[in-house]
Amino acid sequence: MPSGGTHDRITLYTLPVIAGVTLWQTRSSNLTLLVASGFMFSGLMFGPDLDIYSRQFQRWGFLRCIWRPYQKQLRHRSVWSHGPIVGTVIRVFYLGCLLWLVAIAFLLVGEIFGVVTLTWRDLGGVFGRSLVVYTTEYLALFVGLELGAMSHSLSDWGGSAYKRVQKQGVRSLLPSGKGRKRGRVKRKG
Repeated sequence: MPSGGTHDRITLYTLPVIAGVTLWQTRSSNLTLLVASGFMFSGLMFGPDLDIYSRQFQRWGFLRCIWRPYQKQLRHRSVWSHGPIVGTVIRVFYLGCLLWLVAIAFLLVGEIFGVVTLTWRDLGGVFGRSLVVYTTEYLALFVGLELGAMSHSLSDWGGSAYKRVQKQGVRSLLPSGKGRKRGRVKRKG
């Protein structure tokens, strides 16, 4: 399994490729910026290793405490943290819920002091409209987050497979065949 520094280098070295392919496919600098930003954020701070005390976790500084409940609920390298799409969706949902709670707290305090005149209905409308109007942008950001997470997970899986091959040979990559009897198979007949 690659170290945190190796994961960082993979993220930094593949960023130009991700940005170049995105620009080539979309012909949009805005979408390219969103994909590249999501890729960098996911590769350096928002990736699968938030489920352990990792370099990604440490980069959150004093805010890393928000990831403690996430760590307690997920086993390291489980499909829920390292799995394609699922891991990123769970992290986005988790962080989104936390940000929503913070926004609610600020709005409540703002209402108490009479600073905020925004109603809950207005807030819901603004949020709903932004999801509709900026669907492509949200999707581009999510693709970047997922690509950053997958670069991490693929390097983990590739590193583990390489170590297995070194220790056990190429047969270690084949299905184990559990449940099959060794030796001759008796045929009925």
